[in-house]
Amino acid sequence: MSAEAQTLVLRRAEPLDAGPLGAILHGFAQRTPWMPRLWTGAETVAHCGRMIDQGWVTLAEADGRALGFLAREGHFIHALYVREGATGRGVGRALLAAAKAQCAALTLRTFAANAGARRFYLREGFREVDRGDGRDNDEGLPDVRMDWHREKDATG
Repeated sequence: MSAEAQTLVLRRAEPLDAGPLGAILHGFAQRTPWMPRLWTGAETVAHCGRMIDQGWVTLAEADGRALGFLAREGHFIHALYVREGATGRGVGRALLAAAKAQCAALTLRTFAANAGARRFYLREGFREVDRGDGRDNDEGLPDVRMDWHREKDATG
């Protein structure tokens, strides 16, 4: 069955989701040539477990399989990742729409080298507001701060 035909379900991540979410995040790091290899797979799973324990993580799944996740603390998005092979199918957009429904404004940082993510966020209404030289992230990579604000309607 194709991903398009599957029903996407968004739900709060639970502790046992740390393994599948860690695999998504670690897989991205392993496939991305410009990304430094800072964590082992087990360390990445533990990191996802900590985000889940904080109550930050929304999981997107279809047929019980994790397709992506968004970790948000208040208005700040810590992470948005989609499983390899599930990109371009609305998973990231659905996760972001759920966050937008809960917040009037969102902020995130993405790596300057991640052109695909920057294009995605721009399409979703985010605007670049600042750039960093990498001193403020674990990876030491230049990054871009992007903000989104809900449009006010004509009456408000």
